[in-house]
Amino acid sequence: MFPQHIIARKRDGHALTRAEIQAFVRGATDGSWADYQLSALLMAIFLRGMTPEETAAYTDAMMHSGTVADLSAVPGIKVDKHSTGGVGDKISIPLAPLVVACGVPVPMISGRGLGHSGGTLDKLESIPGFRTDLSLAEYGAQIARIGCALIGQTKDLAPSDKKLYALRDVTATVECIPLICGSILSKKLAEGIDALVLDVKFGRGAFMKRKADARALAEALVAVGRAGGKQVRAVLTGMDQPLGRTVGNALEVAESIACLRGAGPADVMEVTYTLGAHMLVLGGVAPDETAARRKLEAAIADGSALAKFREIVVAQGGDGLVVDEPARLPQARLQVAVPARRAGTVAEVDAMEIALAALRLGAGRARAEDKVDPAVGVSGLCKIGETVAAGAPLAVIHANDEAALAAAQAQVAAAIRIGAGPVAVPELIGETLR
Repeated sequence: MFPQHIIARKRDGHALTRAEIQAFVRGATDGSWADYQLSALLMAIFLRGMTPEETAAYTDAMMHSGTVADLSAVPGIKVDKHSTGGVGDKISIPLAPLVVACGVPVPMISGRGLGHSGGTLDKLESIPGFRTDLSLAEYGAQIARIGCALIGQTKDLAPSDKKLYALRDVTATVECIPLICGSILSKKLAEGIDALVLDVKFGRGAFMKRKADARALAEALVAVGRAGGKQVRAVLTGMDQPLGRTVGNALEVAESIACLRGAGPADVMEVTYTLGAHMLVLGGVAPDETAARRKLEAAIADGSALAKFREIVVAQGGDGLVVDEPARLPQARLQVAVPARRAGTVAEVDAMEIALAALRLGAGRARAEDKVDPAVGVSGLCKIGETVAAGAPLAVIHANDEAALAAAQAQVAAAIRIGAGPVAVPELIGETLR
């Protein structure tokens, strides 16, 4: 079990044994492997790949590198959702309370934004007082009491992932499906769930640009999740244009509240209903997706989903009045529209460029230690296929800095292309892998 022997075996194209994989993960957790040894094996895995059996063993070792939450005392089938990340992807915020309102417990451990992709925790923390740092004991007690907790990864859950992801980030080994599977699923399987629905995105603003690559990742995630004894489904969803009409933390919370009132953008509502329907079926409260969707729509219409979100906010120390008065969320000092230079049809809204504009304003992080401004971002985004008049607003920039505002205005204007005729709207909901 010398590190150099394990590294050499993978370098030479051999499949590692479960014991060798456990030694590697243990070395990352307790520090017995040096960073250069961990990095060497990560690169060997990146170049040589892993078999499905290796990937499952790697995920299992990562999951058991720390505490595995026990929610067996909570009645019902516990179901979570995970997204591979995108631009304007606020789906977890309306989805969790909606699914809980329909009778399925949702333990949800989320991440922070890094690079162009926003983080659910940053969005939730734009609500004054909202705590995402619950202990595992608080997390379990809240799920038992109200059916849901929305928290960040604790130091006890899959601690090996924090070390290995940091090394992957600086050694150009992030884009590796076995390593991605281990990183995502080790944390999800450690949070005490029985089933998982995956939102695997493809397109310009997604981690996987090509749909074929997103499908390959989805297939691997489903296989490894099932090997871990969980029910898993994956839905491919498009990310060529931003999801919804807002990008930025407080702005996306306000849009999420609108969704829970049934007044959210059509694309956000559709993705929420699609993922939620699969969660209800896996959670055993609906026989099929059609019946599940009817339950979800009813929970929006009768206000129970919104009430559940208010309950979660208050339980985690947040200002519950925000749910009824979104104007209590942080507001940017400067709000300026980006006008259309010509009349026509919106032919392109480049998700990546919009995300980078929001990042420039301070809505995200270029580095893990960067601070986030919860108030800034982009709202009122036009959508592909909409017609606009010359001078009409294509978006509104929310900024607290004049220089960043000017740069973001130019970047957003360049990201939106106006055409002369009808355009094809990009695919939103792709196939489902069961």
